Amino acid sequence: MNWISAPLTLQGDYVDLVSLDPAHFPGLKEVALEKHIWEFYSVDGSDPAIISQALDEALVEREKGNHFPFTIVHKKTGAIIGSTRFTDIAQAHRKLEIGWTWLHPDHWASVINPECKMLLLSHAFETLHCCRVQLRTDVLNIRSQKAIQKIGGVYEGTFRNDLIRTNGTHRDSMYFSIVDKDWPMAKVRLRELIGER
Repeated sequence: MNWISAPLTLQGDYVDLVSLDPAHFPGLKEVALEKHIWEFYSVDGSDPAIISQALDEALVEREKGNHFPFTIVHKKTGAIIGSTRFTDIAQAHRKLEIGWTWLHPDHWASVINPECKMLLLSHAFETLHCCRVQLRTDVLNIRSQKAIQKIGGVYEGTFRNDLIRTNGTHRDSMYFSIVDKDWPMAKVRLRELIGER
């Protein structure tokens, strides 16, 4: 039995994180057409073939218990505005990674990403009782690094040539973590960030 079971919805004030369903694919593919989203990803999800394959693979990985993908639904409008997921799920070690988070640029630097992280981290630490949550980002993605550090992510190191992008270049990835003892302070920081918006 998988550690996290679908269907699952994490409800916030601004967004709901709804377990990925094929019915969400058209909306996600529309959002993914925004080229700017993929600047620091190893894949170019603005290519319909690539995002279609990624969404299909996400459901396969969920069945295996390796990933748990969510669709980000804007609470006020009901619109699909992006996706996020738990990845590298390891129940035996009570750890996982939060990744594959992408949003329509209209929602960058807004309350949306902090609330997504609050919902995911709350579920990880308070429902699943994780002892570690990992986050990683491209060494070139300064905006993402600052956002992770702002919520209390602790830098652990850089994996050189961690991924090969679809254009053939190598990506170095910076790794961060929040562990169970960090969560109370991280939660306070997230509440402050959400409240400041």
